[in-house]
Amino acid sequence: MSPDDWHLTEDLDDFLAQAGDFLHSRPALHTVPLTVTEALRKRGTDAYGSEAPIFGVLERAGEVRATFFRTPPRRLTVTPLTPEEADSLAAHLAGLGHPLPGVNADHDTAASFAEAWQRHTGARPTLHEQERLYRLGTLTPPEPFPEGRGRVAGEEDREQLMLWHREFVTAIGGTPSADNSSWADTRIADGRVTFWETPDGTPVSMAGVTPMVAGQIRVAPVYTPAHLRGRGYGGAATVEVSRAALASGAEEVLLFADLANPTSNGLYQRLGYRSIADFAVYDF
Repeated sequence: MSPDDWHLTEDLDDFLAQAGDFLHSRPALHTVPLTVTEALRKRGTDAYGSEAPIFGVLERAGEVRATFFRTPPRRLTVTPLTPEEADSLAAHLAGLGHPLPGVNADHDTAASFAEAWQRHTGARPTLHEQERLYRLGTLTPPEPFPEGRGRVAGEEDREQLMLWHREFVTAIGGTPSADNSSWADTRIADGRVTFWETPDGTPVSMAGVTPMVAGQIRVAPVYTPAHLRGRGYGGAATVEVSRAALASGAEEVLLFADLANPTSNGLYQRLGYRSIADFAVYDF
C-alpha cells in the first residue's frame, strides 16, 4: 500500500466527520482517541499554538481502516494497524519531516510502528511501558472493605488534587506540568474525581473518570500516596467511580493498568475487570 493512502489534517471537525463512525464502532479499543478528541472538541486546539495537534485517517475503497492523532509534545497514538499499514504511516510521517517522541498503540501495532520508524528514520525505539486494557464485568467490591466513604472532590480540594496529580504523573514516569491547575479545575467542574476518605474525613486515595463517549467511561487516574498503600483505599475509590459510571448509563467501564505492577492488575481483576487487549508505549 502507498503512504499516500494516509490523509492528514489539523482540523478536528474534519477529522471527526471522516473518522467518527469508525472510532465509535469499537469504543473500547478506541477509548483513548475517543476521549482525547472529545476533550479537544470541548476546549478547542488553540492552546497548542504553532505546534497544533495533527490527525490522520487511513482510507481505502471509501472505508476508514485506521486513524492516528498527536497532541504535541506527546507521543503518536494509533488505532490497530497491520505491519504493512504501520510501515506506510511511518514512511508518510518521516517523508513529511514530522518528528515523533514515541508511539502508543496496541502491542502489535506499537511494535510494528516502532520497527518501521527506525527503518525510515534511524531513530532507535525503547520500550517505555506495557499496559493492559480492562473492561468491567460484574463489579465485585473487595472484602473486607476499608472503613470510610467516597466523596466527589470539590473546589475546596483543588490544592490536594493538584498535589496528587503531580505525584501520580511522577510515579508513572511522566514529567509534571509546571501548572496543572487546569487539570484540577476541569475535573472539579465536571465532578470527575472521587476521593476515598477515612471516617475522620481525611482523603487517602483518589480515582478519576473520563467523560462518557460512545457509551464508555474510562477510570483514570487511580492514585494512593505511597505511605497509604496496602490498605484497600485504591480499590475502594475504584469501586466508587465504577458504580457511579454504571449508574450514569455507561455501557462499558474501562481502565488501563501497568503490566509492570502485578498488585494493581490483581486488584482490578478481583474487582471484576476483565482483560481486553495489551498496549505498548515506545520512546524514540
